[in-house]
Amino acid sequence: MIAVNAPTHPQLTNSTLWVMTIATGLVVANLYYNQPLLSDIARTFHVSNARVGQVAMLTQLGYATGMLFIAPLADMLRRKRLIMVCLALVVISLLLTAIAPNINLLVLASFFVGIFSLIPQLLVPMAAHLAKPAERGRKIGFVMSGLLLGILLSRTISGIIGAHFGWRSMFFIAAGVMVIIWTLLFFLLPEVEPEYNGSYKSLMTSLVSLVKKEPALRMASLRGALCFACFMAFWTTLVFLLKKNFNEGSDVAGLFGLVGAFGAIAAGLMGRLSDKMNAYKLSTFTLLLIIFSFIVFIFSGNSIAGLIIGVILLDMGVQATHISNQTIIYALKPEARNRINTVYMVTYFIGGSIGTWLASLAWTYYQWSGVCVIGIALSLAATIIHLLNQKNIQKRPEGV
Repeated sequence: MIAVNAPTHPQLTNSTLWVMTIATGLVVANLYYNQPLLSDIARTFHVSNARVGQVAMLTQLGYATGMLFIAPLADMLRRKRLIMVCLALVVISLLLTAIAPNINLLVLASFFVGIFSLIPQLLVPMAAHLAKPAERGRKIGFVMSGLLLGILLSRTISGIIGAHFGWRSMFFIAAGVMVIIWTLLFFLLPEVEPEYNGSYKSLMTSLVSLVKKEPALRMASLRGALCFACFMAFWTTLVFLLKKNFNEGSDVAGLFGLVGAFGAIAAGLMGRLSDKMNAYKLSTFTLLLIIFSFIVFIFSGNSIAGLIIGVILLDMGVQATHISNQTIIYALKPEARNRINTVYMVTYFIGGSIGTWLASLAWTYYQWSGVCVIGIALSLAATIIHLLNQKNIQKRPEGV
């Protein structure tokens, strides 16, 4: 049950907002540092591309696990204290990743990196809680911009560092960055008192109830999972393609993250368009962009220019569809927004881990064409689900 006497809380100052935004971007980056480094890691441990793909897959699966079992605790425990504990455990996990003596321990350490990097999913709702109602949308958007930049630029940074200093250096550096973030948040992040008085069991049970009672949540979650599976399928195997067809390493793979930033900017513009036009039709268009991106990819295995065009289309389609999904789910039950977000994001990252696994297998047996077929199949499935659930989407009172 939720306490009715909501306590007063501190205001969200500009300095606090900036610290939360920077922390969100740098922590979420932990999930993506390994992607441009997979070929280097495979050579270190003398394993196949399919085996090393488990490093990226387990990182995403760990993130989903953390969101499922830890993120709901933000309604029960002091949020700052929970964040500080998770950050300390992230530091330990990153150090274990950096010194892992074999692939099995690396996969395990990567799983824990994912689990304890759930902090952005605590900071974004916290920003919504602290912001004034009239400024809430703008403040959340500001924090989300840090999240998106962290996702995109993490590959660029890790690719360059991995190429010049070795893949282990990236994780030592990441651990040091997390220590700095821990210090900043310790001194600048205000505490938020819990308002949920029920048990952890009842809190977790309510997640199941939300899934059963909200068909729009089920639709958005499945659609998001399939889109993110496409996204991860491409980014996990890009480094293999660049090495095989262009003899380029992790630094060039990382630079594609900068290309993706253009798609993210366009996705932001499309998100604002959803206030001015029918969001269902807009989502149909963004899903078609994902399908088209993989059609471009299948003919661009030997063309850097073609890959760049495909990356822009893919990132634009995936991010814009994600915005549409969030619009749908946040309109359902304002009082359960944190738990609704948990359901959606857990499903989202499970989809990403499955996409990583499927793409690694496809690359092993069918190379780049197999990866593209996987991407087309997943994006087609997302589009079919979208079209079949038209009524569930359009009947929302907010017009989403």
